[in-house]
Amino acid sequence: MPSFDEVLKEAGEFGRFQKRVFFLLCQTGITFSFLFASVVFLGQAPSSYWCRIPGAAEQSELCGWTLEEERNFTVLPLHLGNGSFSGECERLDVVWDTSVSCASPLAHYSNGSTGYLPLTTCHDNWVYKQPHSSIVSEYNLVCGNAWMLDLSQAVLNLGFLAGAFTLGYAADRYGRILTYLLSCLGVGICGIIVAFAPNFTIFLIFRFLQGVFGKGTWMTCYVIVTEIVGSDQRIVGIVIQIFFTLGIMILPGIAYLVPTWQGIQLAISLPNFLFLLYYWVVPESPRWLLTRKKGDKALKIMHHIAKHNGKYLSPHYSEITINNEEVSNPSFLSLVRTPRMRRNTLILMYAWFTSALIYQGLVMRLGIVGGNLYLDFFISAAVELPAALLILVTIDRIGRRLPFAISNIVAGIACLITAFLPEDILWLKMTIATLGRLGITMAFEIVYLVNTELYPTTLRNFGVSLCSSLCDLGGIIAPFLLFRLAAIWLELPLIIFCILAVVCGLLVLLLPETKGISLPETVEDVEQLSSHFGKCGKKRKHRDTNSYI
Repeated sequence: MPSFDEVLKEAGEFGRFQKRVFFLLCQTGITFSFLFASVVFLGQAPSSYWCRIPGAAEQSELCGWTLEEERNFTVLPLHLGNGSFSGECERLDVVWDTSVSCASPLAHYSNGSTGYLPLTTCHDNWVYKQPHSSIVSEYNLVCGNAWMLDLSQAVLNLGFLAGAFTLGYAADRYGRILTYLLSCLGVGICGIIVAFAPNFTIFLIFRFLQGVFGKGTWMTCYVIVTEIVGSDQRIVGIVIQIFFTLGIMILPGIAYLVPTWQGIQLAISLPNFLFLLYYWVVPESPRWLLTRKKGDKALKIMHHIAKHNGKYLSPHYSEITINNEEVSNPSFLSLVRTPRMRRNTLILMYAWFTSALIYQGLVMRLGIVGGNLYLDFFISAAVELPAALLILVTIDRIGRRLPFAISNIVAGIACLITAFLPEDILWLKMTIATLGRLGITMAFEIVYLVNTELYPTTLRNFGVSLCSSLCDLGGIIAPFLLFRLAAIWLELPLIIFCILAVVCGLLVLLLPETKGISLPETVEDVEQLSSHFGKCGKKRKHRDTNSYI
């Protein structure tokens, strides 16, 4: 009886059907990138704001002041009398009353001098020139509350972390497409609630949940694409990363056209409802169905794929071999119980952590080089496109492991060189730093593919989700590591990045090469991966552990 890979080859490993499904699921990369990077525009610092003195609103109404006039009368004179006073985080420690003159309101309190007026820290009652332009002005995330903006991004990453465990498990137990569709629904609903959150607490709760469901859409679509194509076509998973980069490039355009943060939030959330239409066009993964002993459904889907690809399955393809391992629910112990699974899992977890930490660290360090925020953000995103192109050129020619290792080592060496280059040759310093970002971007994209190829079908979604959860941990730590170490020595973070990247480059050389090898179906297949190729590069046969359905 034929194996699944034999049936897939007969039906078409990357025919019209797979191309259609692939293109549709790639759109998830765009919407996920919106969620991933949206804080840059949702949390833009307000261009102009000040702390309002108690009673100033009533006085302003009584005097007929505009907001600009109110600021001129109550803030600017204090700045002239006290150069350190900006009016943003401090205010006059007074209360307006009706006896104040509309023409010279401070004269009532200053006795002719504005330099000795009592001041106090501002805790609320800020006034913004554009009150709904960002969550900063919406929820007063300024001055002593500025750390809450960082908290909003940390909460999103915590959501990614929770989604990696919960929805990764759900996809392996209840199915890929069901988990994907429910995740898309969750992202859309939570995104709408976030846009209309009445307070910052509700905003954080549903931003966390949006992160949970967002991680479910991203990881599950990646696994579906990988499981319905042949072993020689799994490089398409890298192309999904290109769509992620395209989303990063599109985001500043959306933010430029939409003036309020609520509008931006809705614009990046509502497209997720369109993915619910995939229920009628994207089937369940036949590999997953086989592992759940649902061979009839899997075979029916394979006939459907063959028909759309203009192929015809042979009459004897009435049964497909499946592994005779008992179907069990995935757990962390399943990933570390056997020697090679344990080694692969630990190395991949470290690779995910390192890639995320260095990637986000380099992005924050390079920053947006002055000028136009939207244009600079677009250009910085475009730098990532060559990474995917280099992977597409090299990974199917020389394999996964070598580019994975080289990209990490190049990133590490680039960080080291950048740290010791003098500031007077800024162009070279920026160029080498950009090379480091290119290297770590390649490593980040390769780890997705390698992680998927090193786990058996029964554990694949759970394994990818669990290992990638270290990516979210790295994202949480990155800003604290960067800014704390930079306070000691500006280039110290780059030294840490160098060490982490070079160690990662050496460790991934211990992983088995997966170029041209069928996706493993069982834990035993994974245990035999390292011996899959002999010294002459020839495939070795597996011991037959299959039964028929």
